[in-house]
Amino acid sequence: MRTVSGIQPTGNLHLGNYLGAIKNWVTMQDEGEALYFLADLHAITVPGDAKELSANSREMAAALLASGVDPKKSILFNQARVPGHAELAWMLFCSTPMGWLDRMTQFKEKSGKHKQRSSLGLYGYPVLQAADVLIYQATHVPVGEDQKQHLELARDIAAKFNGDTGNETFTLPEPFIGKTAARIMSLRDGNAKMSKSDPSDLSRINMTDDDETIARKFKKAKTDPEPLPDNLAALEGRAEAANLVAIYAALADISAEDVLAEYAGKGFGDFKPALADLAVSKLSPIRNRFDELRKDEAAIDAVLRDGAERASALAQPTVDAAYAALGLLRG
Repeated sequence: MRTVSGIQPTGNLHLGNYLGAIKNWVTMQDEGEALYFLADLHAITVPGDAKELSANSREMAAALLASGVDPKKSILFNQARVPGHAELAWMLFCSTPMGWLDRMTQFKEKSGKHKQRSSLGLYGYPVLQAADVLIYQATHVPVGEDQKQHLELARDIAAKFNGDTGNETFTLPEPFIGKTAARIMSLRDGNAKMSKSDPSDLSRINMTDDDETIARKFKKAKTDPEPLPDNLAALEGRAEAANLVAIYAALADISAEDVLAEYAGKGFGDFKPALADLAVSKLSPIRNRFDELRKDEAAIDAVLRDGAERASALAQPTVDAAYAALGLLRG
């Protein structure tokens, strides 16, 4: 099994990023061959600051390493260091019908009312996503609910390319069904995802927050006056309560049912301090390691360069095969 996953190098990593993706990455690297990349080419589909992107890429790499991603067990790199991603994306662009991209819902969400001013890159980034996966002959891709459509598109693109050229150039990847990633919501609104763009810092636990700040944010987290029930069905309609239970379960590596079995009948005056203590015990070592790593840019760049060399070696045969399948002369 070979899995491929990417994450955009945005600043201000928070608990939702960690429990929603990174924690699973650490587990996956022990279950097969794993490649993890910083999606810096995806980051430039919207306007941004060059220095900020470089800094965010290094910080994201430091956060992944601090969280347990081990470059000896997996391959960690950034897209821009592997030119094959962009090369293959162009070849796939030239065989992907525009109608397929018109159906992609995330472009509509990200462009909003400014569709005509959005970049071509933002419109076509699902094709680059397909290249990110197909270039490594990935057998499996971990996907959440919001990414299923993109994996289906990648499979369609691969099948069309193979059929158009009469060559089995690409493996059609399957969705990776591992441990369900936690969907972490805002501490101020249980119906909205935890996000760095939320204007309220109290809505999220930042991975850089100190112990006191973590405890304070959980203390101030929105809840309701009812005690915790003894079953999940009774949490229906209690979004904030369900979110805190989900966070506890994800941090403790137990089920939400187990959390409720332990705290049934207790109010949030008891549950919030317990959750804060658990979060501090899990996040403090990561934060301390992150603070050490982020200061050594040369070491981070060395990890990313080494990962890119290993990734390039895996990618090149597929890139060469795609060129040949299209009749493009090289060398």
